[in-house]
Amino acid sequence: MNKPLRRIAIFCGLLVFALLLRDNWIQYVQADELKNHEKNRRVLIARYSQPRGNIIVDGQPITGSVETNGTDFKYKRTYKNGPMWAPVTGYASQAYDANQIEKLEDGILTGNDDRLFFNRTIDMITGKKQKGGDVITTLNGKAQEAAFKGLGDKKGAVAALDPRTGKILALASTPSYDPSTIAGGSSKDEKAWNALKPKNDKDDPMLNRALRQTYPPGSTFKVVTAAAALENGKYTDIDAPTNSPDPWKLPLSTQDLPNEGNIPCKNASLRQALRYSCNTVFGKLGDDLGKDKMREQAEKFGFNKTVDTPVRAYASVYPKDMDRPGNAMSAIGQFDNRATPLQMAMIAAAIANDGKMMKPYMVDSLRAPNLNTVEQTDPEEMGRPVSQENARKLQDMMETVVKEGTGTSAQIPGVTVGGKTGTAQHGVANSKNPYAWFISYAKGNDGSPVAVAVVIEGSNTLRGDIAGGKLAAPIAKSVMQAVLETEGNK
Repeated sequence: MNKPLRRIAIFCGLLVFALLLRDNWIQYVQADELKNHEKNRRVLIARYSQPRGNIIVDGQPITGSVETNGTDFKYKRTYKNGPMWAPVTGYASQAYDANQIEKLEDGILTGNDDRLFFNRTIDMITGKKQKGGDVITTLNGKAQEAAFKGLGDKKGAVAALDPRTGKILALASTPSYDPSTIAGGSSKDEKAWNALKPKNDKDDPMLNRALRQTYPPGSTFKVVTAAAALENGKYTDIDAPTNSPDPWKLPLSTQDLPNEGNIPCKNASLRQALRYSCNTVFGKLGDDLGKDKMREQAEKFGFNKTVDTPVRAYASVYPKDMDRPGNAMSAIGQFDNRATPLQMAMIAAAIANDGKMMKPYMVDSLRAPNLNTVEQTDPEEMGRPVSQENARKLQDMMETVVKEGTGTSAQIPGVTVGGKTGTAQHGVANSKNPYAWFISYAKGNDGSPVAVAVVIEGSNTLRGDIAGGKLAAPIAKSVMQAVLETEGNK
């Protein structure tokens, strides 16, 4: 072979080798990336070619699928009582992807999860269409309904837990939205999607306020301050007088820390201070303990950490860098500490569970199309923020709040209820309507089956009537009653 032909042959051989190399790179190295690429229309068509698996509450689906016309996507998602369940399900949309459980458990719901390989193989052999599996939730339908109806046209959120296991029983957020309105890919769905954006709706109905919004916790945080005082041995007898002058000046300040009204707070015991919600007692306690011990106690309850339920809840915050006045104000929930409703429900649950904090979760199990369990969630202990002895002292204090303090509207005949109200300032110089809080638990025959946190961010209530005991406590009561009735019927 002459020299020019040899060069051409070598060059062609290199081209063939490069082509083979590129082909193998695409087929093996980039296969998953290309398969799952958002622009891969064939994958999307396959995804919507069969009904999606369902999200289950109390044994019944709260989702469904319906055939669509005029598109190459055959099925789209439907929702039962969509606005009520949106904080749990999230949305699955032909045009806008998915979020929350719909997104996190997409593999199970579409049938593409590797754990469903056997099911897919059997379907392929028998000629059946691929099916999606189901997500079995921990939610209690009656409790969710009570929470959603209780919130009504108010802006706010409810989180309810089973303190014994960490199961999330209710997760409501208002205002809400119907995921069905954005499930398709039509111009109507696009219009609904744009209307839900914060720039077009200042109330941000797609915001999951139970998990993704933090608020100043107000006086509900006094439970944490009381726990810090007991755990650090500042006081051991909840009925003994405290060293708490009234008035009491904030440290490094000429400003007195005021109490709400003419209430007996001078040297009040921990029980009475929580009953009347004495700012002076708990502000001074926070200062006596110092910011490090206060933050340590808050973190034992879960502050400064995210929680995956599996939907991620934002971290509640107890800041590391505060001066003495800031720490004293934070001890009454009125400075830079902020909490999600889920976090405050976790605090009530840990106290109700004798000091044992369980990890919150809302997916009980994942189920294959043949009804076999693919994955089961087991309860998991997160920690013990307070000892059993001190947890029971805190229970005594919280039960006094409901029996004869600021939380009497949460009383349930024949049931032991503990709680704490909170009214947190909002806006510069408290210029906006305050937030109304209530955290609580109810005891049944087998420990406490429910702990609840309610926050009202906004309502049509006159400013003078906004208080945790008036607005939030009745909602918590209805949720607790719903759970207790369900427990009684088991």
